[in-house]
Amino acid sequence: MLDGAPIVYWIGFHIVVLVLILVDLVVLGRVEATSQTKHNFLFVLLLLGLAACFGLWIGHVDGHKTGLEFAAGYLIELSMSIDNLFIFLLMFRTFGLSPTAQRKALLVGILGAIIMRGVFIFAGIALLDRFAWIQYLFGALLLLAALRLLRGKKTDTTPVPARWVEIWIKKPNFFLAVIAIELVDLVFAIDSVPAVLAVSHHPFVVYTSNICAILGLRALYFLLADLLDRLKYLHHGLAAILGFVGLKMLTAKWVSVPVTISLGFIVLVVVTAAAASLISTAHGTME
Repeated sequence: MLDGAPIVYWIGFHIVVLVLILVDLVVLGRVEATSQTKHNFLFVLLLLGLAACFGLWIGHVDGHKTGLEFAAGYLIELSMSIDNLFIFLLMFRTFGLSPTAQRKALLVGILGAIIMRGVFIFAGIALLDRFAWIQYLFGALLLLAALRLLRGKKTDTTPVPARWVEIWIKKPNFFLAVIAIELVDLVFAIDSVPAVLAVSHHPFVVYTSNICAILGLRALYFLLADLLDRLKYLHHGLAAILGFVGLKMLTAKWVSVPVTISLGFIVLVVVTAAAASLISTAHGTME
Protein backbone atom coordinates (compact mmCIF):
# COMPACT_ATOMS: atom_id res chain seq x y z
CA MET A 1 0.00 0.00 0.00
CA LEU A 2 1.16 3.55 -0.79
CA ASP A 3 -0.91 6.48 0.50
CA GLY A 4 -4.15 4.52 0.71
CA ALA A 5 -3.83 2.51 -2.53
CA PRO A 6 -1.82 -0.55 -3.64
CA ILE A 7 1.45 0.29 -5.37
CA VAL A 8 0.25 -1.52 -8.50
CA TYR A 9 -2.58 1.05 -8.79
CA TRP A 10 -0.08 3.91 -8.77
CA ILE A 11 2.17 2.21 -11.31
CA GLY A 12 -0.73 1.28 -13.58
CA PHE A 13 -2.16 4.79 -13.47
CA HIS A 14 1.15 6.41 -14.43
CA ILE A 15 1.67 3.92 -17.27
CA VAL A 16 -1.73 4.94 -18.69
CA VAL A 17 -0.84 8.62 -18.23
CA LEU A 18 2.44 8.11 -20.10
CA VAL A 19 0.67 6.31 -22.95
CA LEU A 20 -1.90 9.12 -23.26
CA ILE A 21 0.83 11.77 -23.31
CA LEU A 22 2.61 9.84 -26.08
CA VAL A 23 -0.66 9.58 -28.03
CA ASP A 24 -1.16 13.32 -27.65
CA LEU A 25 2.42 14.00 -28.75
CA VAL A 26 2.74 11.49 -31.59
CA VAL A 27 -0.79 11.38 -33.00
CA LEU A 28 -2.25 14.84 -32.37
CA GLY A 29 1.08 16.54 -32.90
CA ARG A 30 1.41 15.20 -36.44
CA VAL A 31 -2.08 15.38 -37.90
CA GLU A 32 -2.77 17.86 -40.68
CA ALA A 33 -4.33 21.19 -39.77
CA THR A 34 -7.54 20.35 -41.64
CA SER A 35 -8.27 17.36 -39.39
CA GLN A 36 -6.91 18.64 -36.07
CA THR A 37 -10.32 19.72 -34.77
CA LYS A 38 -11.73 16.25 -35.36
CA HIS A 39 -8.77 14.54 -33.67
CA ASN A 40 -8.84 16.94 -30.70
CA PHE A 41 -12.56 16.29 -30.26
CA LEU A 42 -12.06 12.52 -30.35
CA PHE A 43 -9.13 12.73 -27.92
CA VAL A 44 -11.16 14.83 -25.46
CA LEU A 45 -14.03 12.32 -25.72
CA LEU A 46 -11.55 9.48 -25.12
CA LEU A 47 -10.21 11.17 -21.99
CA LEU A 48 -13.71 11.88 -20.67
CA GLY A 49 -14.67 8.25 -21.26
CA LEU A 50 -11.51 6.98 -19.57
CA ALA A 51 -12.07 9.29 -16.59
CA ALA A 52 -15.67 8.05 -16.27
CA CYS A 53 -14.53 4.42 -16.42
CA PHE A 54 -11.77 5.11 -13.90
CA GLY A 55 -14.27 6.73 -11.53
CA LEU A 56 -16.62 3.76 -11.85
CA TRP A 57 -13.74 1.40 -11.20
CA ILE A 58 -12.67 3.31 -8.08
CA GLY A 59 -16.26 3.26 -6.86
CA HIS A 60 -16.44 -0.49 -7.42
CA VAL A 61 -13.11 -1.20 -5.71
CA ASP A 62 -13.21 1.31 -2.85
CA GLY A 63 -16.88 2.08 -2.40
CA HIS A 64 -19.58 4.28 -3.91
CA LYS A 65 -18.58 7.34 -1.86
CA THR A 66 -14.98 7.21 -3.10
CA GLY A 67 -16.18 7.06 -6.71
CA LEU A 68 -18.31 10.15 -6.16
CA GLU A 69 -15.37 11.94 -4.56
CA PHE A 70 -13.31 11.22 -7.68
CA ALA A 71 -16.09 12.58 -9.90
CA ALA A 72 -16.42 15.75 -7.80
CA GLY A 73 -12.65 16.30 -7.72
CA TYR A 74 -12.40 15.71 -11.48
CA LEU A 75 -15.19 18.20 -12.28
CA ILE A 76 -13.73 20.86 -9.98
CA GLU A 77 -10.29 20.56 -11.56
CA LEU A 78 -11.70 20.36 -15.11
CA SER A 79 -13.84 23.48 -14.65
CA MET A 80 -10.88 25.40 -13.20
CA SER A 81 -8.64 24.11 -16.00
CA ILE A 82 -11.03 25.60 -18.55
CA ASP A 83 -10.56 28.92 -16.78
CA ASN A 84 -6.81 28.35 -17.19
CA LEU A 85 -7.35 28.21 -20.94
CA PHE A 86 -8.40 31.87 -20.97
CA ILE A 87 -4.99 32.80 -19.58
CA PHE A 88 -3.20 30.55 -22.07
CA LEU A 89 -5.10 32.20 -24.93
CA LEU A 90 -4.07 35.67 -23.78
CA MET A 91 -0.45 34.59 -23.24
CA PHE A 92 -0.13 33.03 -26.68
CA ARG A 93 -1.54 36.19 -28.23
CA THR A 94 1.00 38.20 -26.25
CA PHE A 95 3.96 36.00 -27.21
CA GLY A 96 2.80 35.60 -30.82
CA LEU A 97 3.40 31.84 -30.84
CA SER A 98 2.42 29.77 -33.87
CA PRO A 99 -0.06 26.88 -33.39
CA THR A 100 2.86 24.40 -33.55
CA ALA A 101 4.78 26.27 -30.86
CA GLN A 102 1.60 26.54 -28.79
CA ARG A 103 1.22 22.75 -28.83
CA LYS A 104 4.80 22.23 -27.69
CA ALA A 105 4.52 24.87 -24.96
CA LEU A 106 1.29 23.36 -23.66
CA LEU A 107 2.78 19.86 -23.61
CA VAL A 108 5.80 20.96 -21.58
CA GLY A 109 3.52 23.01 -19.36
CA ILE A 110 1.24 20.04 -18.71
CA LEU A 111 4.18 17.81 -17.79
CA GLY A 112 5.34 20.44 -15.32
CA ALA A 113 1.79 20.82 -13.99
CA ILE A 114 1.56 17.08 -13.27
CA ILE A 115 4.71 17.21 -11.14
CA MET A 116 3.65 20.44 -9.43
CA ARG A 117 0.15 19.15 -8.60
CA GLY A 118 1.61 15.99 -7.11
CA VAL A 119 3.80 18.03 -4.76
CA PHE A 120 0.93 20.36 -3.81
CA ILE A 121 -1.55 17.55 -3.21
CA PHE A 122 0.65 15.38 -1.00
CA ALA A 123 1.90 18.41 0.93
CA GLY A 124 -1.69 19.58 1.42
CA ILE A 125 -2.90 16.18 2.64
CA ALA A 126 0.08 15.88 5.00
CA LEU A 127 -0.69 19.30 6.46
CA LEU A 128 -4.39 18.48 6.89
CA ASP A 129 -3.53 15.21 8.64
CA ARG A 130 -1.06 16.87 10.99
CA PHE A 131 -2.67 20.26 11.57
CA ALA A 132 -6.48 20.21 11.54
CA TRP A 133 -6.67 24.02 11.58
CA ILE A 134 -5.11 24.13 8.08
CA GLN A 135 -8.59 23.23 6.81
CA TYR A 136 -9.85 26.64 7.90
CA LEU A 137 -6.93 28.35 6.18
CA PHE A 138 -7.70 26.48 2.95
CA GLY A 139 -11.37 27.40 3.27
CA ALA A 140 -10.52 31.07 3.74
CA LEU A 141 -8.18 30.99 0.70
CA LEU A 142 -10.99 29.56 -1.43
CA LEU A 143 -13.42 32.28 -0.30
CA LEU A 144 -10.82 34.92 -1.16
CA ALA A 145 -10.33 33.29 -4.57
CA ALA A 146 -14.09 33.35 -5.13
CA LEU A 147 -14.26 37.06 -4.27
CA ARG A 148 -11.30 37.74 -6.56
CA LEU A 149 -13.10 36.05 -9.45
CA LEU A 150 -16.31 38.00 -8.80
CA ARG A 151 -14.46 41.31 -8.67
CA GLY A 152 -12.22 40.58 -11.66
CA LYS A 153 -13.18 41.33 -15.23
CA LYS A 154 -12.22 39.44 -18.35
CA THR A 155 -10.11 41.72 -20.45
CA ASP A 156 -7.49 41.44 -23.14
CA THR A 157 -4.75 42.72 -20.83
CA THR A 158 -1.57 40.73 -20.56
CA PRO A 159 -1.62 38.17 -17.72
CA VAL A 160 0.70 38.98 -14.80
CA PRO A 161 3.10 36.03 -15.41
CA ALA A 162 3.40 37.09 -19.04
CA ARG A 163 4.23 40.64 -17.97
CA TRP A 164 6.91 39.27 -15.61
CA VAL A 165 8.73 37.44 -18.38
CA GLU A 166 8.28 40.27 -20.88
CA ILE A 167 10.38 42.45 -18.60
CA TRP A 168 13.36 40.13 -19.12
CA ILE A 169 13.71 40.51 -22.89
CA LYS A 170 12.05 42.58 -25.59
CA LYS A 171 10.87 39.67 -27.74
CA PRO A 172 9.35 36.85 -25.63
CA ASN A 173 10.04 33.39 -27.04
CA PHE A 174 8.94 29.80 -26.60
CA PHE A 175 10.91 29.14 -23.42
CA LEU A 176 9.55 32.21 -21.67
CA ALA A 177 6.04 31.18 -22.69
CA VAL A 178 6.62 27.81 -21.00
CA ILE A 179 7.84 29.59 -17.85
CA ALA A 180 4.72 31.75 -17.90
CA ILE A 181 2.49 28.66 -18.22
CA GLU A 182 4.17 27.09 -15.20
CA LEU A 183 3.74 30.30 -13.19
CA VAL A 184 0.06 30.45 -14.13
CA ASP A 185 -0.43 26.82 -13.09
CA LEU A 186 1.33 27.53 -9.80
CA VAL A 187 -1.13 30.34 -9.09
CA PHE A 188 -4.13 28.21 -10.09
CA ALA A 189 -2.90 25.23 -8.06
CA ILE A 190 -3.13 27.34 -4.91
CA ASP A 191 -6.88 27.55 -5.54
CA SER A 192 -7.67 24.22 -7.21
CA VAL A 193 -5.82 21.83 -4.89
CA PRO A 194 -7.57 23.06 -1.69
CA ALA A 195 -10.86 22.97 -3.62
CA VAL A 196 -10.42 19.27 -4.42
CA LEU A 197 -9.21 18.56 -0.87
CA ALA A 198 -12.57 19.94 0.29
CA VAL A 199 -14.35 16.93 -1.21
CA SER A 200 -11.75 14.22 -0.47
CA HIS A 201 -8.61 13.59 1.60
CA HIS A 202 -7.88 10.29 -0.15
CA PRO A 203 -4.42 10.79 -1.77
CA PHE A 204 -5.04 8.45 -4.71
CA VAL A 205 -8.45 9.97 -5.46
CA VAL A 206 -7.30 13.59 -5.20
CA TYR A 207 -4.15 12.99 -7.26
CA THR A 208 -5.74 10.92 -10.03
CA SER A 209 -8.75 13.25 -10.40
CA ASN A 210 -6.38 16.22 -10.84
CA ILE A 211 -4.14 14.49 -13.35
CA CYS A 212 -7.08 13.11 -15.36
CA ALA A 213 -8.45 16.63 -15.73
CA ILE A 214 -5.07 18.15 -16.66
CA LEU A 215 -4.26 15.53 -19.33
CA GLY A 216 -6.78 16.86 -21.84
CA LEU A 217 -5.82 20.52 -21.50
CA ARG A 218 -3.84 20.70 -24.73
CA ALA A 219 -6.53 19.14 -26.93
CA LEU A 220 -9.26 21.05 -25.07
CA TYR A 221 -7.48 24.34 -25.67
CA PHE A 222 -7.39 23.91 -29.44
CA LEU A 223 -10.93 22.54 -29.47
CA LEU A 224 -12.38 25.46 -27.49
CA ALA A 225 -10.07 28.28 -28.60
CA ASP A 226 -12.78 29.88 -30.72
CA LEU A 227 -15.37 29.56 -27.92
CA LEU A 228 -13.31 30.84 -25.00
CA ASP A 229 -14.25 34.47 -25.55
CA ARG A 230 -17.93 33.47 -25.43
CA LEU A 231 -17.75 31.81 -21.99
CA LYS A 232 -18.07 35.15 -20.22
CA TYR A 233 -19.99 33.81 -17.21
CA LEU A 234 -17.62 30.94 -16.44
CA HIS A 235 -15.76 33.13 -13.93
CA HIS A 236 -18.99 33.62 -12.00
CA GLY A 237 -19.63 29.88 -11.98
CA LEU A 238 -16.13 29.15 -10.71
CA ALA A 239 -16.57 31.78 -8.01
CA ALA A 240 -19.75 30.01 -6.88
CA ILE A 241 -17.96 26.63 -6.80
CA LEU A 242 -14.97 27.99 -4.88
CA GLY A 243 -17.26 29.81 -2.46
CA PHE A 244 -19.26 26.62 -1.90
CA VAL A 245 -16.27 24.40 -1.21
CA GLY A 246 -14.65 27.12 0.90
CA LEU A 247 -17.71 27.32 3.13
CA LYS A 248 -17.82 23.52 3.17
CA MET A 249 -14.31 23.42 4.60
CA LEU A 250 -14.96 26.19 7.13
CA THR A 251 -18.18 24.61 8.43
CA ALA A 252 -17.17 20.92 8.18
CA LYS A 253 -16.97 20.63 11.97
CA TRP A 254 -20.64 21.54 12.34
CA VAL A 255 -22.24 20.78 8.94
CA SER A 256 -21.71 17.59 6.94
CA VAL A 257 -22.39 18.05 3.22
CA PRO A 258 -22.82 14.72 1.36
CA VAL A 259 -20.62 14.18 -1.68
CA THR A 260 -23.73 13.75 -3.85
CA ILE A 261 -24.84 17.31 -3.02
CA SER A 262 -21.35 18.68 -3.74
CA LEU A 263 -21.22 16.85 -7.07
CA GLY A 264 -24.73 17.96 -8.05
CA PHE A 265 -23.96 21.57 -7.18
CA ILE A 266 -20.76 21.58 -9.25
CA VAL A 267 -22.47 20.07 -12.30
CA LEU A 268 -25.42 22.48 -12.04
CA VAL A 269 -23.19 25.56 -11.74
CA VAL A 270 -20.86 24.62 -14.62
CA VAL A 271 -23.73 23.74 -16.97
CA THR A 272 -25.69 26.89 -16.04
CA ALA A 273 -22.67 29.19 -16.46
CA ALA A 274 -21.74 27.67 -19.83
CA ALA A 275 -25.34 27.72 -21.13
CA ALA A 276 -25.93 31.31 -19.97
CA SER A 277 -22.67 32.42 -21.61
CA LEU A 278 -23.43 30.78 -24.97
CA ILE A 279 -27.04 32.00 -25.03
CA SER A 280 -26.00 35.55 -24.12
CA THR A 281 -23.26 35.76 -26.74
CA ALA A 282 -25.52 34.15 -29.35
CA HIS A 283 -28.08 36.91 -28.80
CA GLY A 284 -25.32 39.51 -29.03
CA THR A 285 -24.13 38.03 -32.33
CA MET A 286 -27.64 38.04 -33.80
CA GLU A 287 -28.15 41.68 -32.81
